[in-house]
Amino acid sequence: MLRAACVKRASDEEGEGMDLAGRCYARVYRVNEREDVHTFLRQAVTRSGGQVLHASDASRAPVYLGVRTTGGQRLGLLVYPFRMTRVLTSGRPSDEVRGQIRYGGEETWRSDDHAVGRDLAGVDITLMVAVDLERGVLVGLDPALYDPLPMGISMYAKESQLAAAGASSWHVWERENRGGSRRAAPRAQGGLETLVAFTPERFLDYARFEQTASDLGLDGPLRYSAAQDAATTVTASAGSRHPLEQDFDLAASDILAIIADRTRLEVAVRGGVAEHHLQRVLDGDIKVAAADRLDHDSQHDFDVVMADGRTVRLECKNASPEGYANGDLKVEVQKTRASKKDPASRFYRVDQFDIVAACLYSPTRQWTFRFSLTSVLPRHRDFADRLAPMQRIDAAWASDLATALRPAAACEAAGAGAPRTPPRATSSKATDFEPPARTRPSMSDPPDTLGS
Repeated sequence: MLRAACVKRASDEEGEGMDLAGRCYARVYRVNEREDVHTFLRQAVTRSGGQVLHASDASRAPVYLGVRTTGGQRLGLLVYPFRMTRVLTSGRPSDEVRGQIRYGGEETWRSDDHAVGRDLAGVDITLMVAVDLERGVLVGLDPALYDPLPMGISMYAKESQLAAAGASSWHVWERENRGGSRRAAPRAQGGLETLVAFTPERFLDYARFEQTASDLGLDGPLRYSAAQDAATTVTASAGSRHPLEQDFDLAASDILAIIADRTRLEVAVRGGVAEHHLQRVLDGDIKVAAADRLDHDSQHDFDVVMADGRTVRLECKNASPEGYANGDLKVEVQKTRASKKDPASRFYRVDQFDIVAACLYSPTRQWTFRFSLTSVLPRHRDFADRLAPMQRIDAAWASDLATALRPAAACEAAGAGAPRTPPRATSSKATDFEPPARTRPSMSDPPDTLGS
């Protein structure tokens, strides 16, 4: 940790003990009976959407936490925690909860240097938090106001303030900061100090708030305004727990690890992710008026309404990561299983949907799609009314939905008759079949019709 209070740099002439970054480390204190606070901090990381990569020993303070967020960001948190207790103090209101900053032996409190560890480069984040284990709430203080650490002093919060944080996950208030026997002037400029109480689900939100406030050097009023804004700014990677995290009682990182370890789960999730990206593509297409994703067995994936009023039934499939020898990609267009009494039931009827959208992420690592009318796709070798299980994604596949529908539009304009007969597959085995390359029908070709 880089610390402003003790940046030391040897001269070039001295040569010995040089630290080009001007680096020194936060003082480490031995502490007793802090395991519960240490555990609470680690759980707060998890509950706010992060994964603890490293945690310093519970018998030492401050606590250093190496964290990875669900978005893959890595954070270093240097946390100075102190416990809040409900012990009546003479001369103090009965509705207050007290926290006391105390590390090391009392004989060192006034004589030794107790500078707060801070990273001049802004990579690691310093946090100073009071921990109310009984209510499950943390109270964040401005580390700059408590540098050096004022050992032995107490801070107080009202029960109502902590309750408000528990109810809404984030509560901000100001308290008057006065001088005392050890310090004549108020600690905070203007005499007002901003405090933020929050639940564990907002722990990483608070860390990001503190990082911004410290980087900008916000004074009391600006810190208060920034904390108020942060009350409703829940980051995607560190916000409140997702309903699935609550239902499964697992962090997002644990759920993702389970999915990654189970092939069938990952395949199912990949299908849903492809549909999510396809929804974005359709929503951003000016030629699409509406796209509704369906989630029912035996149905296609999307009902789409084009800008010209046509309705389209669309099925989304993931392309195979391996293509054909000539560079064409391929996509499997069949169901996961068939009925025992009907071997054709695993294969899609040609009229079951109008368009196949192939997601190209697996072979290209890009969330792009190719589209084709089902009426022009090769049929199954043994079942003439079914699509072949493996389809070649060649140059005839369109990069957008409207282009893929042009043969159907031509058909409607001409009042044409039956569509041309698509090629038949030469094998019923998906692993052996390579459908022949085809070209997109021109306007002069016998037009195809779009299924209703």
